[in-house]
Amino acid sequence: MGKHFTSAARAFGLAAGLAMATAGGVAAQDSKVMVVKLATATLNDAQHEWLKRFAVAIEKSTNGRMKGEVYPASQLGAIPRMIEGTQLGSIQIWVGPPEFLVGVDQRFELLSVPGLFKDDQHSLKTIADPDFAKAFMSLGANKGLIGGSLFWTGPYAFDMRSPMRTLADLKGKKIRVLASPFQMEQMARLGATGVPLSLGDVMPALQQGTLDGALSSLPVFSALQYQGAAKYMTETAHAYIFSVAMLSKKWFDGLPPDLQAAVRQAADETKGEVIPWSLAFLEEQRKVWVSKGGEILHLSDAEHAELMTKMRPVGDDIVKSKPELKPLWDTLLAAAKRSQ
Repeated sequence: MGKHFTSAARAFGLAAGLAMATAGGVAAQDSKVMVVKLATATLNDAQHEWLKRFAVAIEKSTNGRMKGEVYPASQLGAIPRMIEGTQLGSIQIWVGPPEFLVGVDQRFELLSVPGLFKDDQHSLKTIADPDFAKAFMSLGANKGLIGGSLFWTGPYAFDMRSPMRTLADLKGKKIRVLASPFQMEQMARLGATGVPLSLGDVMPALQQGTLDGALSSLPVFSALQYQGAAKYMTETAHAYIFSVAMLSKKWFDGLPPDLQAAVRQAADETKGEVIPWSLAFLEEQRKVWVSKGGEILHLSDAEHAELMTKMRPVGDDIVKSKPELKPLWDTLLAAAKRSQ
């Protein structure tokens, strides 16, 4: 009997040990820090700032269960590769201009529309409009992407190798644009040629003279040191550049509800912080641009009025040829009207 008891005790002890080891393994797995890869193509701008602030926010809101790893300057590949990685789940969050998501859903290009926003505050109020924000951030859900934040980079500007003081100075010029009909059409109506190029190819093209200029915003030009190749920057504010943080749906859907809520909370908090940061950063970059040898030019009131007159019909004209854009276009127009 003693022998049987000893064997039984040993068997019980072994089973208990295995149970404890298993429980310990589960506990260790539960306590393992989840790495969140955050990617963008730019450096030291609003997009990079969003990533850095989100990394801080998500670690805090999850008590360290999640840790953000920030990869700016296309460290995880060119923009199309980063978007694909986010859809597949190898990248958890990508941040960039929504126009790069046209291959996912053509409606992402609508925020490229020129002539719609009167000024900075009007643009900010419009994208924050609940009806528009809800509709826009739901784009891409059937293609593996979930909208996390929509924020502001800055007003459009032309960075040129030779001064642009009037609209006539653009005629015949080759201007880098995003691969969006809304930007291509702007150039056509100004007598210029829009040339879609990846961000990494712009500086060499400006240096070599195969490009005459680029359409973007001052923070982008300044962060990438374009003043060495094209020092004349004309802010036109006829349209605005926005950025969107897209979450991997595959990754997000696999999170427990409490972590999903934490991600949403961190994204909202980060958007609230990065917009005022962007406004202050824009003012700072104007000074930096000039201090490094760049020049800031402006159109006369009459030239700017002519620019806006030329640009206002672009949105309506493109939407007429793409009826699938119309419902969201109408939502955007209504939001812009409410936000005046």
